[in-house]
Amino acid sequence: MPGRNEGADRRCPVCSTPLSREGRHPGALLDALQASESRFRAAFADAGIGMALVGPDDLIIEANPAFAAMIGYEAPELVDTHIHQIIDPEDTPRRLYLELVRGERDRLRVEKQLKHRDGRVVWSNVTISLIRNGSGEPLYTLAMVEDVTEQRLLGDQLAYQALHDPLTRLPNRSLFFERLNAAFDSAAAAVAPAAVTGAVPVTSAVSVTSAVSGAGVGAAGAAVAAEVAGAAVAAGPAGAVGGGPGRRVGLCYVDLDGFAAINETLGHHIGDELLVAVAARLERGFARGEGRLVARLGGDEFAVLVCDSAGSEQLTALAADLIKTLEEPFDVAGQQLAVTASVGVVERQVRETTPTDLLKDADATLYWSKSDGRARWTLYDPARGAYQLSRQRLATALRPALERGEFAVEYQPLVGLADGTVHGAEALVRWRHPRYGTISPDRFIPLAEESGAIVPLGKWVLEESCRQAKRWLTEFPDTETFVSVNLAARQIWDSDVVADVAKALETTGLPARLLQLEITESAVLGPGGRPVQALQALADMGVRIAIDDFGTGYSNLAYLSRLPVHVLKLDGSFIAGFREPGPGGRPDNRSRRTDADEQIVGAMVQLAHALGLTVTAEGIENASQAERLRITGCDTAQGWYFARPGEAERVAAILREDRARTA
Repeated sequence: MPGRNEGADRRCPVCSTPLSREGRHPGALLDALQASESRFRAAFADAGIGMALVGPDDLIIEANPAFAAMIGYEAPELVDTHIHQIIDPEDTPRRLYLELVRGERDRLRVEKQLKHRDGRVVWSNVTISLIRNGSGEPLYTLAMVEDVTEQRLLGDQLAYQALHDPLTRLPNRSLFFERLNAAFDSAAAAVAPAAVTGAVPVTSAVSVTSAVSGAGVGAAGAAVAAEVAGAAVAAGPAGAVGGGPGRRVGLCYVDLDGFAAINETLGHHIGDELLVAVAARLERGFARGEGRLVARLGGDEFAVLVCDSAGSEQLTALAADLIKTLEEPFDVAGQQLAVTASVGVVERQVRETTPTDLLKDADATLYWSKSDGRARWTLYDPARGAYQLSRQRLATALRPALERGEFAVEYQPLVGLADGTVHGAEALVRWRHPRYGTISPDRFIPLAEESGAIVPLGKWVLEESCRQAKRWLTEFPDTETFVSVNLAARQIWDSDVVADVAKALETTGLPARLLQLEITESAVLGPGGRPVQALQALADMGVRIAIDDFGTGYSNLAYLSRLPVHVLKLDGSFIAGFREPGPGGRPDNRSRRTDADEQIVGAMVQLAHALGLTVTAEGIENASQAERLRITGCDTAQGWYFARPGEAERVAAILREDRARTA
């Protein structure tokens, strides 16, 4: 057909050279190819990034000056150098590189450590591209290398700062929790490979630390990486040495005793130097061995973590050594400072706990050490922990329980020993818990005082008791039965108790003379003038004041004469000695104690009467005690012999019986 071979016979009109099918002069193609090669070589030689051509035999065909300078060589020296002389082979990157050489992929990005001529490590990001021939077969590879050592060094520094305390240089809370979690998680020992289209992890240490700091870790930060990854390796897979279901973990939680006083008296700069000295001593003595970590958790609190504990005996021995080590005086700023430490110890199987529970229990145990006297160690006790937990739950539920109306007041009669009639009743609060049933005051009153819930609870009991006493007055106007309400010391300090009492009396209409307030002598006779002023104001209102549990506190009789007090309530421990004589009428130790108690009670009664006070005895259990107290001159008494605490109606029933008997 015309025109089909039209271009085949075309020639150059100048030199008659046959043209290409496309009508181009062969010389122009050669010129273009040469120009392209010149541009590539200029770019290859002058590029700021390192570049190298590598053959399928892993020998370098050509390297540019930037790459050579990066690892301390001249470019010609690298020709025919095997790449493993520069880069250590690694399983995953090597497998991916072989896939690229075989033509199964076109590009690979990898993070590598290069060997510098002087022996140091150069961190680099490497992008390797496959170069194919005209028929598409793999020819050689082009590696483009970027030096990221400075970024890595900066990452090391940031990672170190993120994982270490700036003052003591000990591992901080972050690193402590990394190690603690690693001890519980066997999966932390294996670093999962990344998806293979992008970056390939170089070492497990780098990957673990990068996950912590987000900054990555380079050559200078290998120790930081190992510190984090070490716990993962120590944890090991389940069933490995040091791992498995029987693996145990232990923790010593350390707090310096009296450190706040050092800060306040000598200054924070001295306190900081002391913390540095303590940290150095702890690290030197207790950070040795695999699976051990000494960390500063904050303030003057330190922790020693044992990832592979051998049992509670090992941990308690460690705690004893900690205390002994810190008892040695410290030379700080030219002066010797002596400190002690309290240590909480927890040790158990990993499968029986969690990192959160381990630290929580260690914190609780440290608190026990402090409350038990300091300068000691305390091993976690599950029974004590359960008791503390129940206390905490009750303390938290106190205020909501008051709002829900779960509290009730019971009353125990106060009986005159001379006439046997009811003169009044003590108000005793009870907690009708929906889950635990009736809770006695000795369980929740201390919690209410610690938490401050005693203030609203005390106001409620006061108003409820005054309201009930007004009902008795209405039904039995001739008896004028008074109500006796316990008053906590914190009610005096944390609220205007005088205003509270005045409001309760006004709201209920109860005459002030029918209200008696009981307060312990330790609260009244302690330091400070506010309790005395409040009691004087209440006494001026006409309210009667009783000292509860007299004889167990200060017993400051001289001070007692100056207080606005009307009644002494003798502690039941004195009454317990009022027993029958020994068998056969023979005197024994028990009878001698009875005689002593009688003499003590008799003396206190005489003293109280001399001061114009009346005396009430608590804890009367039998008729013999009641009679012997009557003989000593005691005025009123209460106890199970007369009546147990109960509903207000029970007191009313006794009052009706008294009225019927005397009618």
